[in-house]
Amino acid sequence: MAATVDYFFSLVSPYAYLGHAAFLEVARRHGVAVRYRPVHMLEVFAAAGGVPLGQRPASRQRYRLLELQRWRAARDLPLNLHPRFFPVDASLADRAAIALLHADRDPADYMLSVFRALWVEDADIADPQVLATCLAMQGHDAAKVLASAGADGVHAEYQANTEAAMRADLPGVPGYVRDGEAFWGQDRIAQLDDALRSGRAAFLPT
Repeated sequence: MAATVDYFFSLVSPYAYLGHAAFLEVARRHGVAVRYRPVHMLEVFAAAGGVPLGQRPASRQRYRLLELQRWRAARDLPLNLHPRFFPVDASLADRAAIALLHADRDPADYMLSVFRALWVEDADIADPQVLATCLAMQGHDAAKVLASAGADGVHAEYQANTEAAMRADLPGVPGYVRDGEAFWGQDRIAQLDDALRSGRAAFLPT
């Protein structure tokens, strides 16, 4: 049976965008099943004592911009440091990914389209029309997916994912959880790769 990694993310996160392709490549190379789990990012932050970007000390906000530039260069990906529509409510975008999963569709390409819409194309990912374009570009029935994204079951799964991320002790997103061991941040993908390659037992809090 293939190993499974839980992929916790929100489509508003620049680090989830930066790590998206790299993580999926690691999963593909190791034959790992990916369980996509969109979350309410701010709830995950708050549970771990974090605060929204605008409430952080100025030094941390400036350092974040350095890190984004470093990883933008390391991943060789375009990324606007100051997108026009940020901060933005990504809840509908996140729930559309869940709706795709409920329809047995792979959300990976849709996710990349939304990441790029926000972080490259200066689009408002809270706008259903922007999301409809992202969905249609990947061959999905946008109207059906967006309608499904409002279903009670999708809302419930979104909240359940968020609570699972908290139980995994993830301070934020993206987070990748293998056998109960959490890897927080796209800068931990190489460590996840090593763990999958070695097949070692999970490291857990003691």
